[in-house]
Amino acid sequence: MKENDTEERILKAAETEFFTKGFDGARTTSIAERAGVTHAMLHYYFRSKALLFERVVNDKTNAIRNIIFNVLSDDNTPLLERIRRGVERHFDIIAENPMLPLFLLNEVAAHPDRSQLLKQSFGSTAEEIASGLQTQIDMMADNGQISRIDARMLILDIVSLNVFAFISLRMVNTVMPKLTSDIKAYLEMRKKENVEIIMRRLKP
Repeated sequence: MKENDTEERILKAAETEFFTKGFDGARTTSIAERAGVTHAMLHYYFRSKALLFERVVNDKTNAIRNIIFNVLSDDNTPLLERIRRGVERHFDIIAENPMLPLFLLNEVAAHPDRSQLLKQSFGSTAEEIASGLQTQIDMMADNGQISRIDARMLILDIVSLNVFAFISLRMVNTVMPKLTSDIKAYLEMRKKENVEIIMRRLKP
């Protein structure tokens, strides 16, 4: 068995355990069993549950950060198209990791100090993206091409719309079961609607 394969299986098992049970409810024995390794082997790769938790969170948030940064910072793509792609790609990333938003919200609410993990991944990058977008937004707004908006608010609008589509899914399924009878189709509708909301906000 290759060492990298073992580490990846541990990380995948840990992701499932942490996302479903949170840090406090997760057990390293369960993670080891799910990964098909001994408890001792798990601790050989990751010395503590806290370090394993940090690795899982950092891997996920860094991957999201890099993808979003690459889309929104692509100067070869027109601003409006870049924003459209940013909304779509952010939505798709959450769709690939549907338990991540609620997991992060719950962890930060229960342990405010863990917000530092998010700050490490998103802090400077979010400011950099917002600054770059703001310059171009202001230029286009001055020319009457788009509506003026604070880029930070735009980013928060995108994140809020996309995240809510997933953390509200169970509630929507309860009150509007016909709407969510086909989850895949429903989420595709939400993605298109979110894109349109953001694009309408930018119209002059």
